[in-house]
Amino acid sequence: MPTALAEIELMPGFDSLPPFEENAPTFAENAAGKALYYSRLGDGLVFADDSGLVVPALGGAPGVRSARYAGANATDAERIAKLIGELRGSTGAERAAYFLCAIALAERGRAIAVVTARVDGEILESPRGTGGFGYDPVFYFPVLKKTFAELSREEKNQISHRGKAFRKLLTSMGTS
Repeated sequence: MPTALAEIELMPGFDSLPPFEENAPTFAENAAGKALYYSRLGDGLVFADDSGLVVPALGGAPGVRSARYAGANATDAERIAKLIGELRGSTGAERAAYFLCAIALAERGRAIAVVTARVDGEILESPRGTGGFGYDPVFYFPVLKKTFAELSREEKNQISHRGKAFRKLLTSMGTS
């Protein structure tokens, strides 16, 4: 069965555009806000995503603040250290977590689609692996018995929240 490819390009002059402030309470609202905002500033379809790590035992943190969880300029290592510290002494279901990705598609200030996808796992007590970024070294995916930082690029693209959400978006557009 043939597969259509989507060509993705950075919006021309993106670096010189006024930034969109991500301050909504949900990933979907942040993604939709960015897509709508930037679609008013350029031509064609615009898609934007927002994603992060959710740990129910921490009230959903880091959540939409995943990139700022340990402060605005914190490193991945500092965010991971804060997360591990917050979960110290937690066991079993208390360490359950999931990555969530929301992707929104818009054109000329009109929303066309918003899709979400998630992948479930658990938070380890210490990092493992050298690949990926963000929380990948402590996000353990039981199905493959690996952290996201231990997965090959191909494995991660198949199971990740972003990969799933992007495929869902393409399917909703009839291009899969």
